[in-house]
Amino acid sequence: MLVLLAGASGVLGRRAADALREAGHEVAGLGRGAGMDVRADLLDREGLLRAVDGLRFDAVVHAATALSGRAMATHRDMADTNRLRTEGTVNLLAAARETGARRFLVESMMFGYGYGDHGGALLGEDDGFGPRGANAALERHVGAMRTKEELAFTADGIEGVSLRFGLFYGAGTTDTHLVPLLRGRKLPVVADKGRALSWVDTADAAHAVVLALESGRAGQAYNIADDAPAGWGAHVAAVAGAFGAPAPWTVPLWVLRAAPLAHAIMASDVRLSNAKARRELGWEPRYGSSLEGVRALAAGAERPAYPARDDR
Repeated sequence: MLVLLAGASGVLGRRAADALREAGHEVAGLGRGAGMDVRADLLDREGLLRAVDGLRFDAVVHAATALSGRAMATHRDMADTNRLRTEGTVNLLAAARETGARRFLVESMMFGYGYGDHGGALLGEDDGFGPRGANAALERHVGAMRTKEELAFTADGIEGVSLRFGLFYGAGTTDTHLVPLLRGRKLPVVADKGRALSWVDTADAAHAVVLALESGRAGQAYNIADDAPAGWGAHVAAVAGAFGAPAPWTVPLWVLRAAPLAHAIMASDVRLSNAKARRELGWEPRYGSSLEGVRALAAGAERPAYPARDDR
C-alpha cells in the first residue's frame, strides 16, 4: 500500500514507518518538520489540502500528537493533542478523500475507557469507550479520543480502524526519556496499592499498525497491550533496577493534586485485554510484561522475531 503517515516524527510514528516499510509498504511522512515528505499542519485544513493535491494514497495513519517533551502534569498539557484528535482528524479525513485513500487508521489509548479505578477488570473493546462526564477537564481528553474514533468509524467511503494502546515503553522512550529522569532523581512515584496500567513496547505497537492496516476490520477497535498490566511504581522501579539508576522516591498521591492530570493517571487502574487483537489480527507482544521487556532492553538482548508474514 501507499501510506500517508501523520505524526511520522513521533514515538510511534518513527517505529511505524520502519515497520511498514519492512512489510513492503511505501510510506510518506506527514508533518511540519523539514524531514517530512509532505509538509503540512493538520490544524491548517487549506494548507493540508494544498500539500496533498495531486498525491495518491491507499491508506492514511493518524498518529499525530503534541506530547513530545510534555510533562503530562496539567490538563493544558493535553490541549494541543486534543485539537489534533478532533479538528486534526476532520482535516486528515478530508485529505484522505482528496488522495483516494480508503483505509484510515487512528492511534488511540487506554484512557479513552476513562480515567479512574476500573476495579481490576480486564477491559475489552465493547466496554464503554469514551464515557462522558467524569469532570469537565477529563471529559476534554476522553471526549477527544471518543470523537477521533467516531469520526473515523462514521466517515462515508472510509474504512476506519482504531488501535487503543497501553502506555508506551521501549527503545527510544524508556532509555532516552525515563532513565535520565531517574538518574537525575527527578521522577517520584506513588505507591501502586493494587492499581495497575497496561503497557506496550513501541516496536510491538508499530507491528500492530502494520497488521491493522492489512487486516483490521472496518469500524473496529483493537486493544494493543501486553499480557500483564503493571503499576506505574512497579514499572518505574523495574526500569531503575534494570538500568542501574537510583530507585525512585515515593510520595503520597495527594502531593500530585497540584498536577491534576498526573494525579488522575496515578490514581487510575486501567487494564486492557488484548484477546481481540490476538484473535483477529494475529498480533501478540514479544514480551508478556513491561517488567520483562525493560530488563531485556537494558541487557541489550536480541528481541524475539515476529512471525514470518507467510506464517500469520
